[in-house]
Amino acid sequence: MLDAKLKARLRLPLIAAPMLRVSGPALVSAACRAGVIGAFPTANAGGPEGLDDWLTRIAAEVREANAGAPYAPWCPNLIIRSPHMADDLAVLIRHKVEIVITSVGSPAAVTAPLHDIGALVLADVATLKHAEKAIAAGADGLVLLTAGAGGQTGWMNGFAFVRAVRAMFDGPIVLAGGVVDGHALLAAEVLGCDLAYMGTPFIATAESLAAQGYKDMLVGASMDDVLLTKAFSGLQTNMLRPSILAAGLDPDNLDESITLRSAREMFGPGGAGPRRWVDVWSAGHSVSGVTAVQPVAELVEALARDYAGAKGRLG
Repeated sequence: MLDAKLKARLRLPLIAAPMLRVSGPALVSAACRAGVIGAFPTANAGGPEGLDDWLTRIAAEVREANAGAPYAPWCPNLIIRSPHMADDLAVLIRHKVEIVITSVGSPAAVTAPLHDIGALVLADVATLKHAEKAIAAGADGLVLLTAGAGGQTGWMNGFAFVRAVRAMFDGPIVLAGGVVDGHALLAAEVLGCDLAYMGTPFIATAESLAAQGYKDMLVGASMDDVLLTKAFSGLQTNMLRPSILAAGLDPDNLDESITLRSAREMFGPGGAGPRRWVDVWSAGHSVSGVTAVQPVAELVEALARDYAGAKGRLG
């Protein structure tokens, strides 16, 4: 289970999920100051030097703003198969980060050096087999990617996935996918989770790196506007139908047989089609709960009220 000292620093058992091209220093530091874990992909920083700068900036902003008061930790997301992984890992070790999320590969190569600095290692997994491998590799906790998550998503039902993992693992579990409000956050705890991921609502915050048009589209969208497709990445990915239409494509006639390589050549940097993540945007099922573009502090305040109300309903 989650360490009691860490849990005591959190206003809510929540991680502002790491999102490509969205999570930056302003969003992360605002989340930590508000009492939820702020996460970001190390890839967003553009290399080791940028990552060093980001971590220095986040630490300064959080500590200065909180003036000695408790704050939630920041949490880099280390993409294992990234060509910069070893260099990024060295930066994380130098900064002695408290928590790291690993994704796209086994955490086996990084658990020992991260444990040496006392870091908690959470591994992103989408299947029971991957969960078992991550546990064997020394991960302290698991992030369960379930159906309804934005971006490259899982396919497991959250209820069944959490209970199956909890039956074999007593470490921290994080539910990722479809956590829309304080009621869902409390439900994740009742289910057996220690924390939950929330991504899409944090895209529509004043501090996120997302384009204003992206934020506005989220406010106007519902989960009916979320399309599960392989067309842009070669993997099952939840994308916004209105952004696909705006990019000049028909969401009902996409190439679902595309390979990873072909998707990268078509929709990646320098591709012939619209850029994935830049022109065609992602969202999870929690988009139905996005009603306004607001500062992170206001979002967390609203979540805290809803979470308390949900607890009250349960008596």
